[in-house]
Amino acid sequence: MKKAAGGAEKNDYEDCVYEGYGPNGVAVIVECLTDNRNRTAGEIRHYFDKFGGNLGQMGCVGFMFTQKGVIVVDLEDKDPDELMMDALDAGADDFDAGEDAAEVTTSPENFTAVCEALEKKGYKFISADVAQVPSTTTALTDPDQLVQMGKLLDALDDDDDVQNAWHTLENEEDLDEDAQLVILSVGEDDEGEYLDVVEDDETLLEVSKLFEKRLSDQFEIE
Repeated sequence: MKKAAGGAEKNDYEDCVYEGYGPNGVAVIVECLTDNRNRTAGEIRHYFDKFGGNLGQMGCVGFMFTQKGVIVVDLEDKDPDELMMDALDAGADDFDAGEDAAEVTTSPENFTAVCEALEKKGYKFISADVAQVPSTTTALTDPDQLVQMGKLLDALDDDDDVQNAWHTLENEEDLDEDAQLVILSVGEDDEGEYLDVVEDDETLLEVSKLFEKRLSDQFEIE
C-alpha cells in the first residue's frame, strides 16, 4: 500500500521504519511517513499489542527480507518467452510466468530502467513496485490468529502515516473469507441443541472460545 502525504509541507515529514511480529511470529515491516514520530510510534505499537503481536527492535526481522523491484506484467496477447528475453536483456534478475501474468524481479538499482524498457516494447503492467520480498514465509492455520493478523493489517492500512506494510504471511488469501474465517457456535432451539454459523468478526474470538468450552462440556463427537 502506497500513500501520499498531504496538508503539511514536505519538509515537515520524515521517513521511519518499524519492525515486529504478528500472531505466531509472522514478520512485519512497516514503512511510515510522519510529521510526528512519537505519535506514529505509539500508534504502531498499539496495533501490534492489540492484535496479537509485538513491536520489536530495528533489525529484528529485516534480515528476512530483500529489497527487490517487482514488476507484474499482463500476458494477454503476449509471448512469455519473448517477455523473458526482453526482461533479462533490460537487466532483470529473474522471471516467473503464470497463466495470465508474469513476475519480473530486478535489483532496486535496475528497477526504473527495466520498467522503461518493457514499457517501450508495449508491455502493460498490473503492478510495479520496489518491494520488501520475504526469503521465508509463515502459514497461519489457527482461526483466532488469522482473525488477529487480518485486523493488524487492516489497522496498518487505515493509518494515514503508514506507506507500506510488508509481511511473511504465506496464506494471505485466507484473510478474505467473510471476516477472515467462519466459526461455529452453539445455540438451542425447541428441539434441543444445535450448531449455527457466526459471521460477525467482532465476536469471532469470543465465540470460538465459547464453542470449544461448550463442545467439550456438552457434546460427544462420534
